[in-house]
Amino acid sequence: MRDVAVVVLILIGVLWTLRRPWFGVLLWTWVSVMNPHRFCWGFAFDAPMAAVAAGAALVGLLIAHKRQNPFMGAPTTWMLLFACWMSVSWWFGYGMRSSDPIMWDIDYELWKQVIKTFLMIFVTLALLRYRQQILAFVAVAVMSLGLLGVKGGIFTLATLGGNTVWGPPGTFIEDNNDFGLALVTIVPLLVFLLMQTDRARKWLRLGIWLTIALSVLAIFGSQSRGGFLALAAMGVVLWWRSRYKLKLALFFVVLAGIATSLMPDKYWEKIDTIAAYETDDSFQNRVRSWKVAVQVANHHVTGAGMIYRHPSIFYLWDFSESKDRGKPIAPHSIYFQILGNHGYVGLFLYLMIGVSTWLSASWLRRRARAIPEAKWAADLGSMVQVAMVGFAVGGAALSLAYVDIPFNMMVMVALARHWVETKGWKRDPEEGFFKYVLRGGEPKIHRPPAVAGQGA
Repeated sequence: MRDVAVVVLILIGVLWTLRRPWFGVLLWTWVSVMNPHRFCWGFAFDAPMAAVAAGAALVGLLIAHKRQNPFMGAPTTWMLLFACWMSVSWWFGYGMRSSDPIMWDIDYELWKQVIKTFLMIFVTLALLRYRQQILAFVAVAVMSLGLLGVKGGIFTLATLGGNTVWGPPGTFIEDNNDFGLALVTIVPLLVFLLMQTDRARKWLRLGIWLTIALSVLAIFGSQSRGGFLALAAMGVVLWWRSRYKLKLALFFVVLAGIATSLMPDKYWEKIDTIAAYETDDSFQNRVRSWKVAVQVANHHVTGAGMIYRHPSIFYLWDFSESKDRGKPIAPHSIYFQILGNHGYVGLFLYLMIGVSTWLSASWLRRRARAIPEAKWAADLGSMVQVAMVGFAVGGAALSLAYVDIPFNMMVMVALARHWVETKGWKRDPEEGFFKYVLRGGEPKIHRPPAVAGQGA
């Protein structure tokens, strides 16, 4: 029954794309972020749902009457350069030159998956033009993970923190550590949705508050040290940036009290090992992996390709005196993951995507706040920056370089800035569902007066 329900929903989304072409990118975002078919137990689990959603989005791009140039600003340019360099790195990497067919297949499949994500990012940029469309994209991207956060939070309460919360199987965030960080990044964006919701929609605002609370509990339930550090860093910046300082302070105090009493002693013992990193075997193995990434980057301009953690690579470049010398280990850092895979050039391009996104978000905070119709864009820029802090801190200890979450945040900022720069409020349509839930309703449309003899 669950398989049938998921397939029917996706087919409805495909059909709706024929009427509203931009809806195809929402369908793709939902499927790629949440992976609803991975929660099925029958034929839908292995069905190519992502391919169907991507196909729907591409069809939407072809039939859309209004498209825009997807290269809007520095973040998208840096992303295009990174995609090109990543492809060069993959082509000249260890995987393509290896005689091991398994290594070649893994290398190729990961490259294909990431390139497909990048392609759909540019399709999204080309199709979303109006305020309602941008907000719909934010809502779908955030709530796709928020629903999983609700599920994880309820599971944490039900098991009293005794079991670990995991992400969707077969995805970049399947690991409990990666899933915890993914949830950290959506908390500020949930606050953004709360800021845009009409106060009269109390049921909707309550639902968002509950989603935030349960997602935070799910972060604790993931039992991730990286997630804990990211949550702490993000929470401080979120409190500082939010207009709900008193409410958020009380909210986090209550959640901290619940988490303290709920989580078992073994969880807090694990958190305590953060301070004892010098004697922690897990951390020392990560350092060993980071040193291998540096060695690979020093000797290969293009890096190792998509997977520098292959045994043959560690056999060559692991010079440590550890008893596990030569035994590969995950990079456990987005920065060293990119460095080992794509060299110093790749790391520079990857970091410039983040830097340019941050600067564009700062532009929104400064410029959009003075425009009544664009205050929502200023709020978005502020909350994206908070989410970026969480991802940057947590990503230092986790292998999530290719997950679509930070790239989706780049899309949000790029679209919002383009909307402000082109005075999007003058062309936005008045109709739409969001006018019933947005704070203050939709802005009035400024239309030029009719010219005599031409009619209204």
